[in-house]
Amino acid sequence: MRRALAETGLKPLRLALEFVETVFLDDSEETLAALHALKTLGVQIVLDDFGTGYSSLSYLRSFPFDAVKIDRCFISDLGASTTSNVIVQAVILIADGLGISTVAEGIETDQQLQFLKVLGCKEVQGFKLSKPVPAAEVPALINERMLTETAA
Repeated sequence: MRRALAETGLKPLRLALEFVETVFLDDSEETLAALHALKTLGVQIVLDDFGTGYSSLSYLRSFPFDAVKIDRCFISDLGASTTSNVIVQAVILIADGLGISTVAEGIETDQQLQFLKVLGCKEVQGFKLSKPVPAAEVPALINERMLTETAA
């Protein structure tokens, strides 16, 4: 990783590596050591699809995550399911208390976006914001969003 960062000139803080929970099922001491080594380099460590599979709150305490991505299966029912509302709220509160950012995946409606704002989730992704676009189109998309927000 160190060599790849050096060759590309990418600042480590600009690199976020996402891991799914199943990575932690095997040999967690070796995994923990590797994550700490990446963290020492300055790379961001993200737990993807949190809440699915073999979720354990001990992952949040044991591993040096910078962010937790809340799986879209919980987001899709926001506002309509008390269970999803409580789970999403709990994950946001726990992560925030541990100094970990939360990212809500799969935002498709204004209602979901507003609900997440109320809960304190500051990072979101989904079709409500943008469909996937080629990298070359990202700067124009950002400029368009900045102009829209400035006008509002």
